[in-house]
Amino acid sequence: MPTKQLHLGAVMRPVAIHTAWWRYPGAYPDANFNLAHIVRFIRTLEAACFDAFFMADHLAVMNMPVRALQRSATVSSFEPMTLLSALAMATERIGLVATASTTFEEPLHVARRFASLDRISNGRAGWNVVTTANPDAALNFGLTEHVEHDERYRRARDFLCVVEGFWGDARPVIVQAGASEAGRQFAAETAEVIFGSSRTIDDARLFHRDVKARAAAAGRSCKILPGAMVTVGRTRAEAWEKKALLDSLVHPDSGMPNLSIRLGIDASGFDLDAPLPDIPPSNQSQSQRDTLVALARRDHLTVRQLAQMVGGFGGLEMVGTAGEIADTMQEWLETGAADGFNIMFPTMPTGLDDFVELVIPELRRRGLFRREYEGTTLRDHLGLPRLVND
Repeated sequence: MPTKQLHLGAVMRPVAIHTAWWRYPGAYPDANFNLAHIVRFIRTLEAACFDAFFMADHLAVMNMPVRALQRSATVSSFEPMTLLSALAMATERIGLVATASTTFEEPLHVARRFASLDRISNGRAGWNVVTTANPDAALNFGLTEHVEHDERYRRARDFLCVVEGFWGDARPVIVQAGASEAGRQFAAETAEVIFGSSRTIDDARLFHRDVKARAAAAGRSCKILPGAMVTVGRTRAEAWEKKALLDSLVHPDSGMPNLSIRLGIDASGFDLDAPLPDIPPSNQSQSQRDTLVALARRDHLTVRQLAQMVGGFGGLEMVGTAGEIADTMQEWLETGAADGFNIMFPTMPTGLDDFVELVIPELRRRGLFRREYEGTTLRDHLGLPRLVND
């Protein structure tokens, strides 16, 4: 029996991560803005004993051309805290994590909202602390240009300190996803759960070792959960057929705009059949850009190939049978690459149902995942201490 068990979160905004998920047979195209569907999803996740339901957010329409937005099912979604408060009434155990920005919000407002959610849900709230990468968000808050990358992290430190000062015994779990130098240090010093973005097990081990060491130096500990899109089938061929069908539904209009966003630079003028040119630093997410550039260099990808890849997803993907998925997750857990995963479902509801029906039983058979919740709060699920404001 393994001594370690996986922690599993579910990334649910967008409800499915693949660009073309809404075109997949049997998909619910309006799921991001349909409460009945989302209640169905979170109850399925809770029945499977997932640690948490994670609701990301955007403070501006994604900065991509209109033709690309017209091909997206993620332009509209519920405001996170409103949605999670409703979902708290439809569930009993699963954690409820939402994004709030330290760049464009005020500490008192954030502290009050998350403390309220934590009370309403009886200790199940989590705050995903973000500095907001999308430069268009600045325009929605009266600024003419975005706040500089490292300055956003300097503000985030002060912001978080003030928020925690407002809290009493209602202490939501602090979550962070920074992977740049500034982001890693901030996460190690403040976060209890860190969303990783490594695509390979070697990169994940390096990230895991680095951040855990930084946290230890700060007298802290944390859980690291890389994001992973999982496509599972009853046979390997079936799983790859599902992926091939989904990838075939990506419209060309979405590929290059997606690549531009992830690189932080307008890629529309790049030669599609040439190698990726040198990419200068930008004021957007640096870790994402660096990951894609490294991937293109390592695999000798053309711009066209890279755009097709990010049009589908572009991050860590697991494709195969339940046994193969469990093998991969077990290796990442036992070799110090991850403490669990934030699962991104390729389609909805099929991708979620496939994971719960096929992968969860295999993980339980191996002793890698709980059969029932042992506590009632998100801190209980994650094995985190209960904190009080001193």
